[in-house]
Amino acid sequence: MSSLLHITNGDSFTEKLKSLDLKGDIITWREMLCEGKTLTNVGSESFWKTRFEFLNKHYKVSKSRFIELTLKEYRSLCNHKQQDRIVLWFEYDLFCQINMLAVISWLKAHRRHAEISLVCSGKEDETDTLYGLSELSDEQLLGLYENRTRLSQDDIEYADYVWQLYCGDSPIRLEHLTDFRNYNFNYLEDAITAHLKRFPSIKNGLNHMENKMLQLSLEKKPSSKRELLGVILKNQGFYGYGDTQYERAISRLKPLFTSFNPVRLTRKGKQILEGKSNYYSSIRDSDVYLGGALKYNFLYNTATDKILKL
Repeated sequence: MSSLLHITNGDSFTEKLKSLDLKGDIITWREMLCEGKTLTNVGSESFWKTRFEFLNKHYKVSKSRFIELTLKEYRSLCNHKQQDRIVLWFEYDLFCQINMLAVISWLKAHRRHAEISLVCSGKEDETDTLYGLSELSDEQLLGLYENRTRLSQDDIEYADYVWQLYCGDSPIRLEHLTDFRNYNFNYLEDAITAHLKRFPSIKNGLNHMENKMLQLSLEKKPSSKRELLGVILKNQGFYGYGDTQYERAISRLKPLFTSFNPVRLTRKGKQILEGKSNYYSSIRDSDVYLGGALKYNFLYNTATDKILKL
């Protein structure tokens, strides 16, 4: 067994990493902790029980599939006890950054003496484009690997601290974080900002992402739901969501569309987008969690960029 272990952000990149022929074993972290309730004690029985309940209820993930895809891989991680060097491969977006925090929190508790380093893709050239790992050439990936960031104990403690706050019952504590630049996480501040904007806005009860979906529907006039999904994925900024997550988001907003073939908003949908009407009471759900916080117990003030507790 190699003394080196790679932990990746997903299956497609794991396949790419295998082709690079680097030394070490590879574990894939198969979770989407940016959605649904999370608990601080990553890997515990209560943690996985909470995650399965969310994935089963909202994404119809069966128990056997959850065990096969997520738990088996997690158990494999638990069994890799000898590696003293661990390399994390994650990306700039919210989806990846939250998973990264959870993995570091787990490593802090269970692999105290390992040397942990981070390869994180994002801004890779002079343009404003942000790149996922799978979008990079072999040469670029090997360059990132050679220049990977070794995380200090302070970095590890900080990532764990942010994870604890993310799992807390109030996002206001995350809002007060100002010292991101003192640590080796170049994209964490943007990811946390994107997270805070997922709480419903005072303006119309929809969050930043939901407003963006209505806006793109109006501006781009997609001819089908599939085209709308493509437009959203292309213009999603720091979220890093996949099709299934946006499918679910679209279904929540379904009453605001007259048609998906072509995509057209209702009059009410347009009024909500203009801030002339508020959708909070219609979309409110008392069982939707973002981390440890109930989504509809807080409002985001777009004028001040502050979170308010209801």
